Amino acid sequence: MHEAMFYTQGKSDTVTCSLCCHRCTIQPGHRGLCGVRENREGRLFSLVYGLLVAEHIDPIEKKPLFHFLPGSRTYSISTVGCNFRCLHCQNFEISQYPHMHDQEIIGKQTTPEKVVALAEQKGCTSISYTYVEPTVFFEYSRRCAELARQKKIRNVYVSNGYMTPEAARDIAPFLDAINIDIKAFTDSFYKKVCKARLQPVLDNVLLFHELGVWVEVTTLIIPGLNDSDEELKEIAAFIYQIDPALPWHVSAFYPTYKMMDRPRTSPELLRKAYRIGKEAGLHHVYQGNIPGEGEDTFCPECGAKIIERNGFLLQKKQLIDGKCEACQAEIRGVWR
Repeated sequence: MHEAMFYTQGKSDTVTCSLCCHRCTIQPGHRGLCGVRENREGRLFSLVYGLLVAEHIDPIEKKPLFHFLPGSRTYSISTVGCNFRCLHCQNFEISQYPHMHDQEIIGKQTTPEKVVALAEQKGCTSISYTYVEPTVFFEYSRRCAELARQKKIRNVYVSNGYMTPEAARDIAPFLDAINIDIKAFTDSFYKKVCKARLQPVLDNVLLFHELGVWVEVTTLIIPGLNDSDEELKEIAAFIYQIDPALPWHVSAFYPTYKMMDRPRTSPELLRKAYRIGKEAGLHHVYQGNIPGEGEDTFCPECGAKIIERNGFLLQKKQLIDGKCEACQAEIRGVWR
């Protein structure tokens, strides 16, 4: 156990957690919606500090991040738990583990020092806090990130974007990049599918951008739920309003968990989302989960292909100090 950050004590030993936008009020002996933060006699504890259930070396493109150290490797870690209950979660075995196993917490005890040392030994240029919402193991990720910075190793969150502004501002100085899901553009989707709300997510896309963290956005296109022209146009317009150079990943859905009744996303649907993003003025729109199409980076000024990808593999890169080789236009991102 590790005492949690971001909580206040109330009457009768209740606590209010302000780590994420659920802002759970938790009675003694109970946990928040995430299933991994527990009130013990008026003090809130993280039950997953240092208990890793996943450690992998991934290409950074898998996060997905296409404008952040392309071709590099990232050390990906996760605990159990999540503050969302997405019906289509591809990692539900770990994200929902406490809820599915009578509040049990599992994981291999691993110190932050060990995580950073392993990342360095494996030649990873970054550590990614991923697979479940990293906010739920905030204290641990924050300590890892602090130590990684000392070793000049970058830090990445792959996030649902539901942390509070307080938590976002606290972690931002240690984060180099974040991919945030905009899962849909309606509150009804978020309430029904994720048991959450839309607005905090939108607020955090803007906030992290303002705080100087490199931001990319992902939308998983689910047939019949968030794939209308109107909704996709609204997401594209929102991103454009923040920064037209902010990459938007439109990814294919595959039936999983509690959403086995939906068909997989067709290539035609992804192409439609791609066109909508480009017509909205976004510089960089990428198609995901169907390798071989919509993965390359083009110069927004001259149209030259500057990064060629096949799945998560880089085939060609024509960038010099973050500029297009053909016309010298600056391409936004973190390139070194």
